[in-house]
Amino acid sequence: MKVLGERAAARPDRAASMVVHDEPNLRIVSFHLLPGQRIPPHRSASTVSVQVVRGTGTFRGAEDEAVLGPGEGAVFAPGETHAIEAADGPLEFLALIAPRPGG
Repeated sequence: MKVLGERAAARPDRAASMVVHDEPNLRIVSFHLLPGQRIPPHRSASTVSVQVVRGTGTFRGAEDEAVLGPGEGAVFAPGETHAIEAADGPLEFLALIAPRPGG
């Protein structure tokens, strides 16, 4: 068993991220966004599942968007364009990417 205790620390200049687990079948990335910070639209060849740990943010997919808070999540299909933006407070979430990109 591996305990996932570390999380990304906030950065004033950009959204912060940190890989907390990495293996061929799964990559887990911790994100920390300050108010108004965003992750611009991008795609992954893998399925991306996000789970909010703290705060609130807008999660945009190819055809939908949702404001998600602690305990809520969403799944983006392989190849689906997605973007994330923090609301008026810090946003922390985990992204589970399966399989690992390039894996």
